[in-house]
This record gives sequence, structure tokens and C-alpha cells, in this order.
Amino acid sequence: MKRRVAALALGLAGAVSASGSPPPEGVIHAGARAAPGLALPDLDGATYRLEETPGHWVMVHFWASWCGPCRRELPAIQRMAQAVSDTSLELVLVNTAEDTDTVFAFLAAVAPRLDTLLDRDGLVTERWQPRGLPASFLVDPEGRIRYQALGGRPWDSKPYLRFLRALDDAARREPAQSSGARQPPSRRSITPAAARATSSRHGRAITCTPTGRPSAVAAARTTAAGQPVRL
Repeated sequence: MKRRVAALALGLAGAVSASGSPPPEGVIHAGARAAPGLALPDLDGATYRLEETPGHWVMVHFWASWCGPCRRELPAIQRMAQAVSDTSLELVLVNTAEDTDTVFAFLAAVAPRLDTLLDRDGLVTERWQPRGLPASFLVDPEGRIRYQALGGRPWDSKPYLRFLRALDDAARREPAQSSGARQPPSRRSITPAAARATSSRHGRAITCTPTGRPSAVAAARTTAAGQPVRL
């Protein structure tokens, strides 16, 4: 029993250690596993590689245009990006299994200041294994996934902005012990997508599973109504 209590205490301590305060609602501690590889083109064809930019916190956000909760969350993420533009936090959006025209038109209508990466075959999404869409991962300055957000979150609200700023402040006080210093991120945003759409209502996560297929790639190729997406 004492061992269990001690283990629980260590787990709780780890949950607040990165920022010095507990994460906001819907953001859970994810241990400290190494982030999977991420090398994808953006809408202009330029390749972004996560492993080449160590030294600051990165928010990796997966989304898709057919995901209703994503449509509601992306404007909040756009406002969040503006609110934390004076920090070293980097926002990386990843869209899965949709064509460039679809993605471009969707962002132009919903969040025109955001850019996104294109995971056209869904393989990167498979490696990250998001539980649903939208899904956000917070990667620390040493390239480890420390937090995961469950469902759509009000990222532009005060609790979330305070948390993100606390992460950035902690990173500035304790520079990562990595082989190379991470370059200051460009102030653009980027995007991923997953198999199921997840939203939040009154603090409870709601997951929509199109067609119920086990494969993230296969599911990402369908709409929430189960109709195929033309790629």
C-alpha cells in the first residue's frame, strides 16, 4: 500500500513539474516518451522536420476538415497563436489524408492565419496514435511528449494561456540539455489529423467514429457520415 501511495505521489509530482502548476481541464500528463518522427510538407511544399528544431515547447495539433469539433476549435487555436506570439512556443498543425485544395479552402474560411502540414497518406498520424480528432500533443524542449489534450479545448482562454506561458517560462529558466539549440520558431502555425473526431462539452470528451474502422488512415479517408473523402 505504501508503495502505491508513493508511486501515486511521484506521478502527481511529474504532472506538475514541467510548468510548476497542474494542466488545465482536458490536458493530461502523457509521461515522457520520445515524440515520433515528423517530417511533412506544408501548403507551399516546404518540408518541416520536428527533430531539427529542439530547445522549445511545440504544440502538435492533428485535425481534418470533416471533423466538426476541429472547425470549432481552430479559430480558438488561431487566437491562441496570436496571444502567445511573444513566447518561444511553436504551433505545428497536421492535416491527415486530405488534398491540398480541400485543406486550403477550409483554412481560408475557418482560420486564415494558420498554416498546416499535409500528412497525405496518414502514416505520420499512425505513428503518433492520437485517440481522436482534434488531438493536441505538447512536446518538451528535449523532444518528449509530456501532455496530450483530449478533444477540442478553449486554447485562447486564460487557464490554457497561463499553462502554455508557464511551460515556456520553465523552459527559459532550464534550457534543454540537447546536442543543438533549437532555433526560434517561425510564427506560423501548422496542422495533423486523425481517425476519429473528438469534441468536448461540459468537460466531457465526445468521440465520433466514422465507419468504426480500426485503421487511422482508413478512418481519416471518410467523413463523419461515413462517406468517402475524395483525395
